[in-house]
Amino acid sequence: MIAALLVPTATWYLVLSAILFGIGTFGVLVRRNPLVMFMCIELMLNAVNLSFVTLARELNDINGQTIVFFVMVVAAAEVVVGLGIIVAIMRNRSSVTADDLIELNG
Repeated sequence: MIAALLVPTATWYLVLSAILFGIGTFGVLVRRNPLVMFMCIELMLNAVNLSFVTLARELNDINGQTIVFFVMVVAAAEVVVGLGIIVAIMRNRSSVTADDLIELNG
């Protein structure tokens, strides 16, 4: 009987997704380091991916997993461009905050 209560259901995964998204949102709003903010955005994307996969499985529909594939492709492109910019800025300065990114305006 106890083992039946510990079987994860779709609700567990959706709650986990909401918690991960909340942690990511909190990190973006509170932290000033661009690298940490970048990781928090990635955490938020993965939380959304988890909810898409959970609902796709629950509804027996492949569309949610297809959307996750495209979100992962966009996230990979974001990592390439975003990390390139962050590393280029961090090479010139010892400490970088999100406010220092105003220099990118041109």
